[in-house]
Amino acid sequence: MLVCPECAHEWSAQAEAAGEEQGREVRDANGNLLQDGDTVTVIKDLKVKGSSLVVKVGTKVKNIRLVDGDHDIDCKIDGIGAMGLKSEFVKKA
Repeated sequence: MLVCPECAHEWSAQAEAAGEEQGREVRDANGNLLQDGDTVTVIKDLKVKGSSLVVKVGTKVKNIRLVDGDHDIDCKIDGIGAMGLKSEFVKKA
């Protein structure tokens, strides 16, 4: 049991440890929770910066990896290669 010296609030040390392990949650455009290894579908045409390539609507992306940063998802797309995606432009398949 932990006690705050300023306000005398009490909480369990186990609850605090469990909260730190979870980290942040990454959700898709529909609000579904994403996890490493999930398959997602692109919901909007996405231009690839520095290239004339476009990731089309409906493109399936398999085996995603969640990362910290401005782009939440690292993945490999067939025909394009490795890239980062924002979770707001995908939905869980």
